[in-house]
Amino acid sequence: MERNGGKQQQQQPEAAVEAPRKGAWRDGAVTYFHLLFYIAISGGQIFFNKWVLSSKEINFPYPVALTLLHMVFSSVVCFAATKIFKVIKIDEGMTTDVYVSSVIPIGAMFAMTLWLGNSAYLYISVAFAQMLKAIMPVAVFLLGTAFGLEEMNCKMLGIMSVISVGVIVASVGEITISWVGVVYQMGGVVAEALRLIFIEIFLKKKGVRLNLISMMYYVSPCSAFCLFIPWLFLEKPKMDASISWNFPPVTLFLNCMCTFVLNLSVFLVISRTSALTARVTGVVRDWSVVLLSAAIFADTKLTFINIVGYAIAIVGVVAYNNHKLKPQANQQQSADSKISPGSPRHVEIPLNSTKESS
Repeated sequence: MERNGGKQQQQQPEAAVEAPRKGAWRDGAVTYFHLLFYIAISGGQIFFNKWVLSSKEINFPYPVALTLLHMVFSSVVCFAATKIFKVIKIDEGMTTDVYVSSVIPIGAMFAMTLWLGNSAYLYISVAFAQMLKAIMPVAVFLLGTAFGLEEMNCKMLGIMSVISVGVIVASVGEITISWVGVVYQMGGVVAEALRLIFIEIFLKKKGVRLNLISMMYYVSPCSAFCLFIPWLFLEKPKMDASISWNFPPVTLFLNCMCTFVLNLSVFLVISRTSALTARVTGVVRDWSVVLLSAAIFADTKLTFINIVGYAIAIVGVVAYNNHKLKPQANQQQSADSKISPGSPRHVEIPLNSTKESS
């Protein structure tokens, strides 16, 4: 009897240790699934947009129209999910003054980012577009310094220099470079940097805290309106004059749905990990897109100089992410110690949140 009692007492501690271990493995597996799903859906959306804009089967070279459709779809889905079915709760506290003075400028820059970023795919390859996007931290830092949000120091100057040199080297290695595409892509980078700066100035300093779903709910209709005006004057006459374009409804729905799911995946990744992990995952995604695009698209021809330049730029991007977001990650980790591991939590939209629908 004593032996059986001893065995039972010995099994109880083992079971107590085994249960949390299984829970940790389960939570880890779910987290890695979210990360892999984000990489797959974000990279796939880039390829999907490139195919829609350049495919001879669809023949739909209208980036403003494509982006407008994305924003209209996102607006309708967000409205249905929050107001009709009420499956998602929107953060309260948005006033007319905040919307006019803050959300509209952010929505306008978001529309500009998507418009210019998608337009670049008509002139340059997906791989080269991703290489140019690596300059984003430089644009954010310089504009942040101009607006008084950043301070120039030797460490940040060194990081910005590494990124700039890497992008320049990658550009020199490009075989067929289209300066029109470069201008479009760099314009998109500047617009995205301004959007991030506006989020910091207009929302955070006013005490407005929005998670990604709430941001989509408020910004998407504004961005759709901002895109409707250029589409009406720039692309609608071309679409009316052309009878060759064809955008099957099923393909249209899938393309818009992928964009919306991508934004949700960003929210899920940040909710289970951190903004820093999301940015590092984005670096892995960028490398995957660059390498896969060379195998998928005929207009992509990578050179050794391309790879070296992009690798240099990525080193700078990783250093920037670590310098800017590591303190936030440490604060979040201390806060998360009070929450069960792997459980989703309410997440505010980070300043450097990923916008990948372009």
